[in-house]
Amino acid sequence: MNPYDPMREWIIYVQYIYITAIITNFADSFGVSLSRGMNIRVRFPPSPTGFCHVGTARMAILNYLFAKKHGGIIVFRSEDTDKERSTKEFEADIIDNLTWLGISWDEFYRQSERTEIYRAAIHTLIVQGKAYVSEEESKKEAGVMVKIIRLKNPGTTITFTDAIRGDITFDTTELGDFAIARAEDDPLYHLAVVVDDADMRITHVIRGEDHISNTPRQILIQEALGLPRPLYAHYPLHLAADRSKLSKRKGDVAVRSYREKGYLAPALLNYLATLGWTAPSGKEILSLDEMIGEFELADVHKNGAVFDIEKLNWFNRHYLQALPLRDFALESDKILQTSLHARGVAWNERIATSLAPLIRERIAVWEELRTFADAGEFDFFFAEPKLEPTYIAQKKVSTEDTVRHLQSVKKLLSDAPEGAYNDTENIKALVWEYASREGRGAVLWPLRYALTGQERSPDPFEVIHLIGKEASLRRIGTALALLSHI
Repeated sequence: MNPYDPMREWIIYVQYIYITAIITNFADSFGVSLSRGMNIRVRFPPSPTGFCHVGTARMAILNYLFAKKHGGIIVFRSEDTDKERSTKEFEADIIDNLTWLGISWDEFYRQSERTEIYRAAIHTLIVQGKAYVSEEESKKEAGVMVKIIRLKNPGTTITFTDAIRGDITFDTTELGDFAIARAEDDPLYHLAVVVDDADMRITHVIRGEDHISNTPRQILIQEALGLPRPLYAHYPLHLAADRSKLSKRKGDVAVRSYREKGYLAPALLNYLATLGWTAPSGKEILSLDEMIGEFELADVHKNGAVFDIEKLNWFNRHYLQALPLRDFALESDKILQTSLHARGVAWNERIATSLAPLIRERIAVWEELRTFADAGEFDFFFAEPKLEPTYIAQKKVSTEDTVRHLQSVKKLLSDAPEGAYNDTENIKALVWEYASREGRGAVLWPLRYALTGQERSPDPFEVIHLIGKEASLRRIGTALALLSHI
């Protein structure tokens, strides 16, 4: 058996690709599309030089929706040729967070494991006189000479059709003879991408508009190697609030940060998918299956959309509201218990679980619950509040009248059977007639403050329902005792 010859294998492969391109073009000329259905192949090509940011996630989502809509294949390609900055930790983070969002793929590759195929392509270009080795002074070290492999640029005008933007034309003369490798086994970005896209039979390159300027270089390399050209689609990048390019400093936050803050995966997925894309149905809230069913590249906006955290919160609030109450309570209980325990407040699971509907009305993201809980806003449900006597009476209401109102309310609540405390409206009915007659502010303010120790709090009848008859009467009694010393 002949030993493995990467050069021979590369020539055979190029011939295969060339013949496939001819067949595809022939079929297309007769209206038979070979780039549809199972023939469609797209790629996620993140560089593991940092954590998975929302820009990376959006790229993956758009490719995913397109491929799934047309029954295509998704390739995850870890472009880890930047040896100084690429790490396994960053790669694992990208994989983990895309998976968390519900994004999957069919094939996985690492560029660092594909050196031989790049070497064969570079060697082919040099042997055919389409690339050459140039000895140049190092950009990093003055006086140090290094060898750079450059593509011989024919200086042609290139036009390619963008599925989102239409025809785009470049005069490649100004690019000069650009570098494609530092050595035969050390390819630069453009060479590796072109070889990979061809080898992985990528039919559609869907990426951000910042890659438009990369396209003419990549097409020149394709033409030099005799490789087919994929269909390009460059979508507008999403923007910061001031409509500048989004960056890490301006909101291109890592997906893991949103997870830590308590955003739900379906909410972030839904928001990123519809950021710069409008479903034909006009719906904003879409399941993943609905997005796949409606997605078309032609519907992607041609202008950049602003990444609006308030809009993301709106999405997340919707998904929180849609959670089964039991599931919501399981998470809210965990957050409350952690906060209360850290501050030495006694835990009561019954009360915590009963609080879930009230909490759900107040928050858009779990981080808000942590903030409220750590500020002690729910402590009065679990422990006796500390009351300031001068705050018990409403302004312009005398201490004597306040005492009279609290005594009256206490009697009304005390005389009520235990069953009345099972429903907030029943509790309200016990007090409402008296409060309406005597002045609701004069009656309900001291009642609310006696129960919670806060100037702002939930409806006092909701509080009574949650903490129960005994605790409610005890707290009113405490307020009356403090008033007696004024």
